[in-house]
Amino acid sequence: MCRALRRIVLLVAVMLCLTQAAADTFQLTDGTTVSGELVSPNELGVLLRLDDGSYSERIAWVRFSQADLKKIAENPRVKQLVEPFIEVAGDEVPKKPEITVKPVTRMERPAAGSLLTGFVSSSVGFAILLLLYAANLFAAYEVSVIRGFPAALVCGVSAVLPVIGPAIFLCLPTKLKTAEHALAEAAAARQTRAQAAAEVAAASAALGLGQEEHAAAPGVDLPPTQIFKRGEFVFNRRFFETKFAGFFGVLRREADKDMVLTIKTGDGLFVVERFTRITANEMYFLTKRAGGISEMTIPFIEVQEIELRHKDAPQMITDR
Repeated sequence: MCRALRRIVLLVAVMLCLTQAAADTFQLTDGTTVSGELVSPNELGVLLRLDDGSYSERIAWVRFSQADLKKIAENPRVKQLVEPFIEVAGDEVPKKPEITVKPVTRMERPAAGSLLTGFVSSSVGFAILLLLYAANLFAAYEVSVIRGFPAALVCGVSAVLPVIGPAIFLCLPTKLKTAEHALAEAAAARQTRAQAAAEVAAASAALGLGQEEHAAAPGVDLPPTQIFKRGEFVFNRRFFETKFAGFFGVLRREADKDMVLTIKTGDGLFVVERFTRITANEMYFLTKRAGGISEMTIPFIEVQEIELRHKDAPQMITDR
């Protein structure tokens, strides 16, 4: 029994000696010294198991001296945790490799020139210039319509002075037509219509379109002739669009192909080939004249009578 007790005491003494041998002494940055075994290391620091078997508070790595940190880094288990806190001496810092800039082949810059030269020398730029010039002339025409100036005058000035020309006429006050000018235009229009009516009558006489030559063959049923007189009907845009819809197309329908539409005004008779357009106050239509087919304009207020008949039916409307 005494031998067993001796062995136990000897074993305890050996363990105490080993524990004392494993304990290290560390110098902290605040000047204090601690001794113990490193346990439970992590990113925040490490605990020390003191000689009496108790544990110290966790000591941050930054509190250890550089010499102790290098000593602790020899332990592979904590090396990665300690290395970020070890200061590297200047001669130990690896030198950065020298960067050698090699010459490269660069594209030559084009010779500097004016903006206009750049536009003209390029096909795309030249097309852009043409579009801008056309837009300038179109703007000049619109300005002439708004301000009441002759379109030829405004467009001519704008062709010589792009942008500046339309701007000049746009800044000028609107040119209003005087009463004398309006009366002169109305008289000229009436004279033109009278001349056209005379030419239509002459052409009809020359082609033998009189009443006798247009008599229908016996036994042929023709559609009845329709007469529309002022006072019995209101001549306006809706009237013409509903009553004579077949005369608004370029090609007439089969039912209207052989029909003749005659309009009587104070200037004479007009045979309508087809209506080109119609507004709230006047109508535009094509009529046959001695020199061919031309477009006429007649206000609704000047229409006295309208006849719609078959081409083989006798004409009942006269210019008297």
